[in-house]
Amino acid sequence: MGFWEHASLVKRIVGIVLAVLLIGGVAAAVVAGWESRGTGEGTATKTVRGVIGSEKGEFFADPDVVKALADKGFTVKTETSGSWAMEELPLTDYDFAFPASQAPAKELDAKYKVQGGPLRPFYSPLVVVAHRPVAQVLARNGLAALEGKPGEEAHGTLRMGPFLDAVRADRTWQQLKGASAHAELNGTVFISSTDPETSNSGALYLAAASFVANGGLVTDARAVDRTAPLLKKLIAPQGAQQTSSDAPFRDFISGAGNPLVLVYESQVASLLLQKQDVGDLVVLYPDTTVNSDHTLVPLTADGRALGELLTTDKRLRELVVRHGFRPQGAAAEFTAATAPHTAYLNQTLTGVHQAPVPTTQWLQAMARRSRS
Repeated sequence: MGFWEHASLVKRIVGIVLAVLLIGGVAAAVVAGWESRGTGEGTATKTVRGVIGSEKGEFFADPDVVKALADKGFTVKTETSGSWAMEELPLTDYDFAFPASQAPAKELDAKYKVQGGPLRPFYSPLVVVAHRPVAQVLARNGLAALEGKPGEEAHGTLRMGPFLDAVRADRTWQQLKGASAHAELNGTVFISSTDPETSNSGALYLAAASFVANGGLVTDARAVDRTAPLLKKLIAPQGAQQTSSDAPFRDFISGAGNPLVLVYESQVASLLLQKQDVGDLVVLYPDTTVNSDHTLVPLTADGRALGELLTTDKRLRELVVRHGFRPQGAAAEFTAATAPHTAYLNQTLTGVHQAPVPTTQWLQAMARRSRS
C-alpha cells in the first residue's frame, strides 16, 4: 500500500472514531440536560412565562431574584398588565398569571380551570402617602391621626369615616384649617387612585370605601345603588387615571402629582429598605382597608412549581421582603427586616381593620358606576 492510500485509510478510521465519540457526547449531553430539567439543578433551566401586575416588575427584574430563581432551575419572563385586565388577555401560551389580589385571580382560576387552585406567596396593605404638611392639615381637621413628635411624624392613620364625610360634602382644601398656608393645597379633597375597572389598587379602594359607606359588605344591587354617589365623588375629581400605581407613586416621590396618593405599602417599604431618601413622606394607613393578596394563578405545572417556590424558598422570601412585600405566614421576616423603619411603617397593622372584598360581580358593578 502506498503512502497516500495508507494516509487516506488512517483519516477514515480517525473520522469514524471521532464521529462515534461525538455522537456519544451529544447523547450524554442530551441525557444530562433532561436530568437537569427534571431535578431543577445544574445549568439547564425551565423558562416560564407570566403576566404580572406592574408593582412586581422590579422584583422579577432584580438580578438577585433572577439568580435565586436560576439556582432553582427557573428562567422567568414576564409582561405587565392591570390586574383586572388580565382576564381579557389570551393566556394560552403562558405558565402563570400574577394579579395583585384574589378577586381577579378567582376569575382567572375559573376561566382556565386551574388544578389545585391559586397560590398567595405574599401580600401588601393599601396605604395613602402624603407629605408631612398635608398630613398635618388632615390631622388638624380630624381626618387623620399621626404618630410621633410634632414636626417629625412619618406615619399615622387615615380616618375613613370622617374622610368619606368630607368627600360627600364636597369639601375643598381651602375649607380645611391650616391649608391656607400651603399654596399647593387647592380644589376638592380627594385621593389619587388607579382606574378601578382595570387596576387592582383602584378596585380595592372602592371595596374599602363601600364597606364603610354601606356599613358592611356590598352584596346586592341595592347596596351598589346606595354607595354609587359617594364612589363617583371619589373618582370624578381625578380625571384620567393610571392603570398602575407605579407612575403616581413615582410622581409623588419626585414632588409632582396630587397631595394624597393611594399606593401599596410595599412601594414605600422597598424604598426604605433600599435606603433611598423619602423626604418628608408620611404613610397613612386607612383605619378600614383591604390587603392586596398577590395571588399567582398557575396555568401549567411549571407555573405551579414557580408559585410554590416563591411561597416556600427562604432566599426568595428574603428577596420578597427586600422589595417591601409581606410573605404569607412569615410575619417575623418582615418585622425583622423593617425594624429600622418603624417610624414610617405600622408593622403589626395596629388599629387597621381589614374589610372583606365584594364578589367580582359587585366590585365590577361599583367600578362601572363610579366612572359613569
